[in-house]
This record gives sequence, C-alpha cells and structure tokens, in this order.
Amino acid sequence: MIFAIEAQPLPLTVDQDGVVRVGKTRVTLDTIIYAFLDGATAEEIAQQYPSLSLSDIYSVLGYYLRAQDKISLYMQQRNKLAEQIKQQNEARFNPEGVRARLLARQANQPK
Repeated sequence: MIFAIEAQPLPLTVDQDGVVRVGKTRVTLDTIIYAFLDGATAEEIAQQYPSLSLSDIYSVLGYYLRAQDKISLYMQQRNKLAEQIKQQNEARFNPEGVRARLLARQANQPK
C-alpha cells in the first residue's frame, strides 16, 4: 500500500501585535522554545500547556530546529521590545520602594 505524503501547515499564527502563537491558543512560540531550551521534552511541554496538542508542539520544535537563526532573531526582537516596555513602565511607575510604600499604606489603613 502506498500512501500520499502531504505537507502539513505549521501550527503558527501571527496576531495583530506581531506575536507568534501556537495552534489556536494564546501560547506563544517563545514559551515553547524557552521551555525546550530549558530541557523540557515535548511531552512535558504538553503537560504544562494542555491547550496545545502534542503534534503541534513537535511541529513547532521541528521548525525551530530547522530555522534556529530566523527564530532566534524573532526572539531577540521580542526580548528587546519587552525590555523597552519594562523601561517605559519603570519610568512611569518607579519600582524603588514599592514594598515600603505598600507596607506603609497597610499600616495606615483602619482596622
């Protein structure tokens, strides 16, 4: 018996913010790749993110292994953007002394 080999599309979509998501979930490509780079197997990733199918995880990991340069560049850009957002937030909301301010607020509340 001969079977037809057909190409399957990657289970990746790009949302309106330019974030790559896996399957029809909110799980990002970054999440899967970082878990894999931290030593997680596809099965462990599936346990951690039950909204993902194991076949989608394997497809994404296979794509990553074939296109590491391209995906690494995407992840660097995402990290750079995250750092910029962090700096903007810290400029607007000073993180220094947050604990002390919260403790003082709590102490001043009526009991």
